[in-house]
Amino acid sequence: MKKGVWVVLSMVLLVSVVAMGCPPPVVEKPVLEPWKEEIVIGWTPPDITGAFMTATDWFYRSVEDAWRHGFNPRLITRSPASHIAFADQVAIIEDFIAMGVDVIVISPIEVEVIRPAVLRANEAGIPVIFVNLKTPIKGVEAVSYIGFDNEMSGEISAFAVVDYFGGPGVLGTGRKVETRPGEFLDLAWWQALYAGITPEERAGIRARGALLEGVAGGFFSVARLTGFHRTIDAFPGIEIVTTLPTDWSRAKAITATEDILMANPPGTIDFIWGASSEPSLGGMLAVEAAGRQGDVRVFSMSATGETAARIRDGRIQADVWHGFAEWGWYGTYFAIMAALGQNPPPIWDVRPRTIFVENTREFFPEPFLHPLDWDAVKEATRR
Repeated sequence: MKKGVWVVLSMVLLVSVVAMGCPPPVVEKPVLEPWKEEIVIGWTPPDITGAFMTATDWFYRSVEDAWRHGFNPRLITRSPASHIAFADQVAIIEDFIAMGVDVIVISPIEVEVIRPAVLRANEAGIPVIFVNLKTPIKGVEAVSYIGFDNEMSGEISAFAVVDYFGGPGVLGTGRKVETRPGEFLDLAWWQALYAGITPEERAGIRARGALLEGVAGGFFSVARLTGFHRTIDAFPGIEIVTTLPTDWSRAKAITATEDILMANPPGTIDFIWGASSEPSLGGMLAVEAAGRQGDVRVFSMSATGETAARIRDGRIQADVWHGFAEWGWYGTYFAIMAALGQNPPPIWDVRPRTIFVENTREFFPEPFLHPLDWDAVKEATRR
C-alpha cells in the first residue's frame, strides 16, 4: 500500500475518534522524585583571587559528585570585579533573588554591606548559606555557616610568628616540638604549648614587623588584627612598626611593602605579615624584588595551593588553614539539603590551624574531606 493511502486512513480514524466525542489519549509526564528536580544554587564570592577560586573549584567538584548520585544541581557563580566593589555583590544577590534561585551561598565582601540584600532573600523565602565565618550575623536568617572564627585565626597566625622568632614550636630557632601526622596545630594546641613557656624563653622572643591588613575598618580585617594582637601583644619583645591596608589586593600589598621596606632599612625589620593570601604574596614579591628575603620573613593567613607551594619553597614561613575546599565541598551539599527542605548543620567549623613546611601535603593539593552522604538526603525526601 502506498504511503499516501496510510496518511489518508490515519486522518480518517482521527476524525472519527473526535466525532465520537472521545478525546485523544493523554500521556502523563512522569513525576520525578524531589531530589531529581533541578536545584539552582547561586554562589557569590567577593572576588576571583586564589582563595575564592579554590572554593569555587570545590563547589563544582561537589556538584559533579551530586550528579554521580542522581541529583541535578546547577551552580551559578558570580563575583564582584574586586574586593572593594561592594555594590556589585549586593546587585548579584538581588539578581539571584529575581532569578528565583533555590539557594544562595555568600562569602560576604563585607558583612554590613550585604545585610539588606540578605534580608530581601529572607523575605523571598530563599535559603541563605554563609561561608568564611561561623559567628551568626545578627538580624538575618541563614540555614548554615561554613567557616571559622576570624579572631581565632589571627591568634593562631601570631603564634607562628612568636614561634619563628625564638618561642617553642615547629619553626625558627626556639625549642622544637615534635608533631604527629594529621595533628591539628590549632589554637588549643598553641595555648597548651605556651602555658609552659619559661621566663627565659619569653625573654628570648624578639622581632620587629609590619602588618598588611585587608579593608581598613572592615569586619574581616578588624577581626583578624584583633586576634593577632591578642597573641602578639603578650610578647613585649615583638614590636609592630606599622599596619597598612591593602584592600585584600596583591598589587596594593606590593606597594605597601615597598613603602615599609623603604622606611625600614636592612637590620631594622624582621617580618611582614599578611591578613590573607593575596596581601602575603604581594608582600613576599616586594621583599624578594628588594633583595631583602635574607632578613625579612613573610607570614600568611588563608592558605591556598599557591601559598602552600611558597612554604615548601621557603619563601613563606607559615600559613593558616581557612578551609576553602570545605566551603565548596560541603556548601553544595548543604545547599541541596536546604533546597529540599532539610536542615543542614547550622555551623560547620573548619577549625583553623597552622600550616608549615612539614604538613603542607596534608592540605594541598588534596585535603581530607568527608564523603557526602547523598543516600541520606534521598531517604530524607521520602519521609
